[in-house]
Amino acid sequence: MKISYNPDSEVVKTIKEGLERTGGYCPCKLERTEENKCMCDEFKAQIKDPEFEGYCHCMLYYKSLEK
Repeated sequence: MKISYNPDSEVVKTIKEGLERTGGYCPCKLERTEENKCMCDEFKAQIKDPEFEGYCHCMLYYKSLEK
């Protein structure tokens, strides 16, 4: 398993700017709760799923099954 940033640098830049504006909360989610603090609980659960491969909700991170 490998976690990496989205290869699209514009997406990464936009999401990181959003994280700065929101104090580290996912800029794609409306609620400012601990569950939505980056790296959000939703993606942490996806990381634990051995079958999941793909992007987090806001497309900042990508989980690859490659080793």
